[in-house]
Parts: sequence; C-alpha cells; structure tokens
Amino acid sequence: MPHTLESLRADYDALKARGLSLDLTRGKPSAAQLDLSNGLLGIDLSDDYRDAAGTDLRNYGGADGVLELRQIFAEVLGIPVAQLLAGNNASLQFMHDTLVHALLHGVPGGEPWVGQDVAFLCPSPGYDRHFALTESFGIRMISVPYLADGSLDLPAIAEHLADPAVRGMWLVPTYANPTGSVVDEATARALVALPAAAGDFRIFWDNAYAVHHLTEAEPAPLDILGFAAEAGNPDRVFVYASTSKITQAGAGVSFFASSPANVAWFREHASVQTIGPDKLNQLRHARFFRDAEGVRALMRRHRELLAPKFALVDRVLGEKLSGRATWTKPAGGYFVTLYAPDGTAARAVQLAKGAGIAITPAGAAYPYGDDPRDSVIRIAPSLPPESELEPAIEALALCVLLAEAELGAPTR
Repeated sequence: MPHTLESLRADYDALKARGLSLDLTRGKPSAAQLDLSNGLLGIDLSDDYRDAAGTDLRNYGGADGVLELRQIFAEVLGIPVAQLLAGNNASLQFMHDTLVHALLHGVPGGEPWVGQDVAFLCPSPGYDRHFALTESFGIRMISVPYLADGSLDLPAIAEHLADPAVRGMWLVPTYANPTGSVVDEATARALVALPAAAGDFRIFWDNAYAVHHLTEAEPAPLDILGFAAEAGNPDRVFVYASTSKITQAGAGVSFFASSPANVAWFREHASVQTIGPDKLNQLRHARFFRDAEGVRALMRRHRELLAPKFALVDRVLGEKLSGRATWTKPAGGYFVTLYAPDGTAARAVQLAKGAGIAITPAGAAYPYGDDPRDSVIRIAPSLPPESELEPAIEALALCVLLAEAELGAPTR
C-alpha cells in the first residue's frame, strides 16, 4: 500500500512518542570491539620497559617510535620500516602537523604555502574531518565528485592539477569514508604519475581503514610509495594510518610514512615540537600484537562483530526504501552511504533529530557542508548494539520517506 503524507506523518508522530535516544553519527568502535583489546591494559611493563635493543623507553628520545611496532606495521601497510614513523593516538594530529609544516616551511622542493593561494582536491563524498582541518587553515577546497561506479574521476583530477594553486589532495584509498570505495592499482599508479603544475603537489593518503575488512577477502594495501618512486615522483605521497579502530580508540598509535626526503623533512620540523611519543604505549602494542598476523587476526574478530551490523542496515534499508533510495554495500570500513531522493537529506536528518535519532549533519561529507544534490546521509553502524541499530535505521528510513512526501506535497 503506497505511503501517503498523512500516514507518514502519523507514523512519525508515533515514532516521536517512543522517546528514542539513538546515535548513528560517528564511526566509533563499540564497547564489544574495545573489549577485544583489553589485554593491552594488563601488560605489565614495571620490570620490562626496554625494547629489543635494550633502550629504556621510560626516558626521552626515540622520536621515530618503537622499532618493534614499526616493523609490525611496516609489514601490515607494505611500507619500508625506515620510512615509517610511529606517534601518539591520532593520525589526524600527524595530518595537522604535516599541513602546519607545509604552510610555514614548505615541503621538499617547494616554498612555504602560507600567504599563497593554496587549494586541495577533495573527492566527495569524503571525510568531514579532512575538510574541517583544511578549512581551518584557510586552504581552498575543490570538490571532485566520484563517478557513478564509485571510482575517482581521473580526467577531472588531471584538469585541476594544471592549476599551480592545487598543492594537495585528500584520499582514503581503501574503504573510503563514507562511500566504502576502493582505489585500485591502475588508479593509484595514474594518480602518482599525473603531471602537476605545482611541483610540490602532495597526496594525503589516509589509510585509515586499510585492514578493516567486512568480508573474508583481505586485500593488501597498495604499495603507493613504491608506485610514486617508479613514476618519478617519489615525494608525492604522505601516508597516514593508526590503530584507533584496531585497539583502543583513545589510546592507540598513529603512523606517518613517505619518501626518505619527506620523512627527513617531517622529522626535522617535528624535533622542535616533541622529544618523542608515548613509547611505553607503543611497546604494549608491539607485545600485544606480537607480529603482523596478530593484527590481522584481531581484525577478523572485529569483522565478526561488525559484519552483522552492516548486513542489518542493508536488510532494513531494503525493506523500507527499496526503489526509493540507494545505498552502498561496502566490503570494509565503517560507514554506509545512503543516497536519499534529491532535496531530502537535510530534512530527513532534521526529522530524525526530532525523533531522537542523531545523524551526521547532511552535507558534512562535502567541502563547506555543501551537498549539491542534498542527497547524502552517512550512517555509522558500529557503535550501537543491534537491538538499538535496527530501530534507528527503521526510524531513519521513515524520515527519508516523510521528507520525500513533504517535498512532493503541493504548497498552499
């Protein structure tokens, strides 16, 4: 039976009367996921606080991070250990500091960016924190929409790179936030080989979800630094990663990697900021994982908790919105992107808020919060238990239907 505006409003009033308080905003690990790494909290370093070389990690120094942990993640990420630095819990801090160093000092082969017209390419929908960070420094953002099949628009990127103001590009290559799209090898090789008018153009390659698989397929991260070196642009890529959604989100370890020249550049400027990261936390992580396979085994346990939630979202959306909207079915990562009917996303999110369902603001996945079609709604299924997730998705679907009905209703 077709929904009418009146029936949808009645259903919405009933929804509000339930007094729900549910949260689908951010991709936080659930308590059950965090429990998987509680072993970290029990690792006693009181009598064993030295690394394999015998260095006392309670003291200053060791700015590159604990070698044993860097060796593990060098294998996980496919990066030479000498080109990988380990820091504190937030890869976003590494990104922030990279931008600050580039603005104030310039990157290798370039002048300081500050005082210049600097623009970044932003594949969209994309990661809202990337965009917020860029905007905070007054860097101009250029939205580059994904193609219909979810791939990057390489011709558009090539055209933008002819502009010398374009100095950077954000990219989550594996299970992108929020679309779940994946950059293949051919695209990656093209990106590092494209001519750029700015000789100091950099790709900010955020490998946030490189091991966050939702299926039994576990593709290895691309050797992007090797591709860049082969293309004759060895300094083009900055790589970031962290254990934030692997172990303890608030007490993990972050990573920065790049060419030898870029790593030396970062190390030089970081040396006046810090004498070293939390090496004891890094040592705990190294002992907790033991090796790269320990990381992969832990992520399979995460998959056991996450995959049913993503399947639930797909099922409920199929039951409620089939033929009215489309959505992604990612093979990994932390998000489902719901493409609501054009012109309805902001209203649907507003309605959801009124019914006690917190959703990431419509438009957040675009630079300056400007979704040109007002269509994209980001769903983060990870945090709530399934008993809360199902009613939250059902409520969101109702809000989408009501927003669509309101849009089509004649004005009086």
